[in-house]
Amino acid sequence: MTITVLVSAFAPFGNFHLSCDEDATIQQVFEDVMVERPLLQRIDNLRFVPTSRPGATRSTLLSELCEGEEGEENQALVSFRLTPVMVGGKGGFGSQLRAAGGRMSSKKTSNNDSCRDLSGRRLSTLKEAQKLAAYMENEPARKKTLDDAQKAKLAKLEKELGIAPGGSKEGQPAHAGMKRRLDDTEFLEESQAIVESVKPSVAEGLLKKRKRARLDPIPESESTPGSDLKGTSALGGRVAPDVVVA
Repeated sequence: MTITVLVSAFAPFGNFHLSCDEDATIQQVFEDVMVERPLLQRIDNLRFVPTSRPGATRSTLLSELCEGEEGEENQALVSFRLTPVMVGGKGGFGSQLRAAGGRMSSKKTSNNDSCRDLSGRRLSTLKEAQKLAAYMENEPARKKTLDDAQKAKLAKLEKELGIAPGGSKEGQPAHAGMKRRLDDTEFLEESQAIVESVKPSVAEGLLKKRKRARLDPIPESESTPGSDLKGTSALGGRVAPDVVVA
């Protein structure tokens, strides 16, 4: 009787099947697998066990693996699993894990600003709001400290310059060197009147100058060569050709 053997191997061999006699042992099936896949011969320590009976020895027959339970017919298909045997190390893996865990725990950070609270706001935003509130609360005290420092600096400077606390040097009036407001109404009115009287004189002078420029002929040296604008003064005014200036 021929039995189909289904082998589930590791990558890149995948799954494949072959036909064997029912009197063949597991060792013989393994040898047939090596012939079917020659590349497997390069790998040492391969584990070849049936999936239905993992504890079966290499001398177990395929017919024994096909026997079903009581009342069931014998199966014509046997599945095997082919896996490489991993060589164990010298041990100490657990201690290495513990050491790595200790190093990781020593590098724990307390920076959780990117986290969010139950309202969905970031913790960094809440911290900035708290800092701003504290800053605004301490604003009066900070301004008072600054004013006191400026007053102390000014008092030290006045002491070095010999200025009395009232704001004047020794032997000078208290208002010396200080800015004062001029409230002389009469002087301001006179200044305004002088300015207003000067305006008509300036306007009259400008008008006379403009009239004179219109009446004066254009000097030949100042005329533009090739210009056909005859009778035009240097200032752009028209000159009467027949007018004689006395």
